[in-house]
Amino acid sequence: MRIAVLSETDRAEARVAATPETVKKYISLGADVCVQAGAGERAGISDAEFEAAGAAVAPGAAEAAKDADIVLTVRRPEAAALSLFKPGAILVAIMDPYGQDVALKALADAGVAAFAMELMPRITRAQVMDVLSSQANLAGYRAVIDAAAEYGRAMPMMMTAAGTVPAARVFVMGAGVAGLQAIATARRLGAVVSATDVRPAAKEQVESLGAKFVAVEDEEFRQAETAGGYAKEMSAEYRAKQAALVASHIAKQDIVITTALIPGRPAPRLVTREMVESMRPGSVVVDLAVERGGNVELAEPGRVVTHNGVKIVGHLNVPGRLAATASSLYARNLYAFVETLVDKAAKTLAVKWDDELVKATCLTRGGAIVHPAFQPTA
Repeated sequence: MRIAVLSETDRAEARVAATPETVKKYISLGADVCVQAGAGERAGISDAEFEAAGAAVAPGAAEAAKDADIVLTVRRPEAAALSLFKPGAILVAIMDPYGQDVALKALADAGVAAFAMELMPRITRAQVMDVLSSQANLAGYRAVIDAAAEYGRAMPMMMTAAGTVPAARVFVMGAGVAGLQAIATARRLGAVVSATDVRPAAKEQVESLGAKFVAVEDEEFRQAETAGGYAKEMSAEYRAKQAALVASHIAKQDIVITTALIPGRPAPRLVTREMVESMRPGSVVVDLAVERGGNVELAEPGRVVTHNGVKIVGHLNVPGRLAATASSLYARNLYAFVETLVDKAAKTLAVKWDDELVKATCLTRGGAIVHPAFQPTA
């Protein structure tokens, strides 16, 4: 059993799909591990560290992927790279499959069994494999750090001989994993924190972290959560009522952090130009959904822009801004999943194709797109 760990081809991606810690664990499963040279460099992991853990280091992707039974990456490889994989190889990555018909066809045509880690079901057994949670947790933390860096004022209240410095007021929109971590981080830094979410269960979570919950709590709000724990898309009437409440609240805030995403859909627009213009100069807005179209009207992917004195932060790949920590968690997520694909006694690959985790995450197999949610429409 051979496992390949490839470098990311996207220059904006600093994470790596394995660490020396997980390399040792793969070897204990009976695998030979080959890492492409430089794969961990931007995550602070040298080739020498991978070699010390027992991995071979190959000079390029072709050499690393040669005869690999399992290929690990962070992002879905480009179509041109798929020719490097042997037919039937297992590819495990964050696949970003929604609306990617051409890319999914390329995976199928290459004959690989492609597994999308972000489709992992949110069940107890799979918590340790949940890449969305592990990476969103870091994104929420980093969003507050980025906001504090741009803010230009102190976050906590400070009482000094020269007078009192007021605490920054931070408003977090969306109280999922990223939002809850943003709340906790802002609270640790001494800010006065409030938050909103369309899911009723979020109120208790927000308040347990010491933040104020802000929402129109009508009947639609009380039913606004899917069985999988995601937010439902709200009606136009509710969105209008919520927007009016939020608009008046945003005008009083120093920092706004938006985290709202609905799987498979563009990010909902939460902050309008008018809301930004209601904020005082020197305020900061951080849009964690900018890669999906953005929650903030004026946000620009990959840029920090200023409008009417308000800074709007649109960094891409926010977990990758903490590449070492993000790689460590992501690599553990991958190992926990790959471990389920291996017969530990025989130390061989033994995929249980009827396993609920496999069925939930497998996009392509045997030259076809097999996931029911991504069948070709034509």
